Formats: sequence, C-alpha cells, structure tokens
Amino acid sequence: MSATTIAAIRATPVTVPLEAPLLHSNGAHWGRFVRTIVEVETADGYVGLGEMGGGGEDATRAFANLLAYLRGHDVFSLEKMRFAICNPTASLYNNRTQLHAALEFACLDIIGQKLGVPVHALLGGKVRDRVEFASYLFFRYADPASCEGEVRTPGQLVAHAAALKAKHGFTAHKLKGGVYPPQHELACYRALAQSLPGERFRYDPNSALCLADAIAFGKAILDIRNDYFEDPVWGMSQLKRLKDFVPLPIATNTVVVNFEQLAENVRNGAVDVILLDTTFWGGIRPCVKAAGVCETMGLGVAVHSSGELGIQLATMLHMGSVVPNLGYAADAHYHHLVDDVIAGGPLRYEGGAIRVPDTPGLGVALDRDKLARYHELFREVGGYPYDRDPGRPGWYPLVPNERWADPGASLTPALR
Repeated sequence: MSATTIAAIRATPVTVPLEAPLLHSNGAHWGRFVRTIVEVETADGYVGLGEMGGGGEDATRAFANLLAYLRGHDVFSLEKMRFAICNPTASLYNNRTQLHAALEFACLDIIGQKLGVPVHALLGGKVRDRVEFASYLFFRYADPASCEGEVRTPGQLVAHAAALKAKHGFTAHKLKGGVYPPQHELACYRALAQSLPGERFRYDPNSALCLADAIAFGKAILDIRNDYFEDPVWGMSQLKRLKDFVPLPIATNTVVVNFEQLAENVRNGAVDVILLDTTFWGGIRPCVKAAGVCETMGLGVAVHSSGELGIQLATMLHMGSVVPNLGYAADAHYHHLVDDVIAGGPLRYEGGAIRVPDTPGLGVALDRDKLARYHELFREVGGYPYDRDPGRPGWYPLVPNERWADPGASLTPALR
C-alpha cells in the first residue's frame, strides 16, 4: 500500500443550531442544520476533511460502504476516483454525486497538506484573496427558546437585513421566497431595496411561481438593481419562456447542475447565470471546469450555497478564489448558524467578504470537542424533514405552488 492511498473513511453526522428556523418554498430548516462530516485517512497518517448535507445514519453507512471501493486508492488519482464511484451509467442505479463531492474535498485537503500548498494552488491559483457574499435573507419563525428572530413582515425583513449589514458588511442581498403569496413577498422585496439604496439584490422563490406570477413579479421589480431573477419558475422551457416577457438575467441552481444540462442550456439560452455548488456538481473541480465552459460561452457564474458548515464553506472559498469570471457575490447560509465544528470557531466576514485560506489543504481543522458535542445533539434530536413546514402540519407544495403560508399569522411551532 503506497503512502498516499486511502486507508479509512469516517463519517460523523452532526446537528448545529441556527438562530431561527428558515422557511423556503418546499418547507423549512427546523432551527438546525444536519450535516455529515467526512474524514479520509491515508496509510501515512494524513487526514482530509469533507462535508455533505443531511444524510445522518444513512450517509454514515454509505460512506462506510465506499471504503471497499476506495481502500488503497491513491488520493492524487481524482479522475480515477470519479469513475470508480460515479460512472455515469452505473449512477443510474446508485447516484453518488454528493458522496463523491465530500470525498473529493477530503482528497484535495490531503494533497494540499502533503505538498504544503492551499487547495487553490492545486486549481490554478487564486485570482482574488477574498470572496464577497450576499446576505442570504429568509422568512423565519421565531426561535422557540428565545421567541426572537421572526421575519415575516416587510418591517421585520428590513430590520433583519440592516442588522446583518451592520454586523457583516453585506452590500448585496438575496431574499429566499416562495413561502408567502407573491404580492406579499413583492412588498417585502421592494421594502428591502428601498431601505438599502444603491445596493444589489436578488430574489429566489425556488421555482414556486407560475409563469403568470413570475411575469408580474419580474415586471414589478425592473426599477430595482437586480443581480438576477433566480429560479422563479420550474424547468428550462419555462425559464426560457419567461425571458420573452421579463428583461432580467435568469439564474438557476436547480435545472443546470451537471454538464449535460449545461450543454442543453448553451443550446437553448434559457439561463444566463449558473450557480455552481461544490456539492451538487460533485466537487470543487467540476465547478471550476463548468466555470470554464461558462466563460467560453458567455454565461455568468456565482457560488451557490446548500447549507454549509465551515468545511464546505472552505471549498466554496477555494472555488470562488480561482474562477476569474465570478461576477456576483456568493450565497451562504453560514451567518444563520450559531456555531461551527471547525477549530477557532466560525470563519469571519470582513466588509461582506471572507478571506480565502492560505494554509495547506482546505485550511480548516476540526474542533474535536464540538464535533462530539454536535454529534451527540444529532443523536438526541435526529434529523428533520427538509420538505415539510413545522408550522403547517400535513402541508406540501405544488409546483407551481398555490397553497401559500399566511403572512398574517405569527407562529412559533415546536421543532421536534
């Protein structure tokens, strides 16, 4: 067994609390994130870190099962690893894209540690030292313990955005919608823009709108300094149709998440901005490759967030630092967390941006005490159904949706 080969894979599910439950078009984050922390250990004792959303015990078993595929695999052989576990025809039966992403993160972390260079140096070298982020604004239930943190009305949204700007320095702002009736969310979005003149904005209802509502909403915000209109309707065909009526850049993180979809989008011109997610695309390297295609074909790119702790945030920073055509502030849920599992505590925003790590590998390490603490919290409270709303038992959305939450109801539902 050579010194750079995989000897062990460990996966630990954790639950890290949020400031308040976050609402979205399909349900909610129930006051916490469930993530799976992955450690890949080599025969010569290096340990690389990865991270994946959700998963719990199922992800733990899935990663354990992959050791039979990867024991003895050279961590430098990343293309071989991709086909070893993500062969495109085999993936029709066992899609492992997100598992592969976490393992790729860990292997790049090991390679960087072994060579004494940061991951961005392995990807062509950084072109920026800091990655700018947008304030990722959600409608929220109040935290049941403190009874604070509700965001439901235009006034509450404006106050929340102002507090985040004061704390972190954001100058770009994203509203996650698709929760309340479109007219209510339009009032909230316009109030947000009016409260922060000259700054940049984006609205994302997660494909909840029908075409007619998306057209009306888009026309009503043309006077705002919009970065883009993100996934207002579902599917490439509807997004392309929307462009006939609303002259706004269209962005997606749902209908272009692999290279086949990217090729189809180049052909039909439905989407203008591709939001690259290091988990959804299967790793940092596929995102960098996709960004190169977008650069060639004249498409915009941005960094997408799928609900990260510090390890995945580091992958977003390294990816964002090497992509020259990154034209927008990145997304991150990160500022909604109350803690992290990385040593030194949560990475810090400075003037709305986070500095790219320059130490070898990903540049983050585990705080073992916090890993144990939040693993125990996971064991205590378990997971939660991401596609359900604790304030509306039995509810589920249609696409497009027509069963909206009541903006006049102030709720603080139980989260167990």
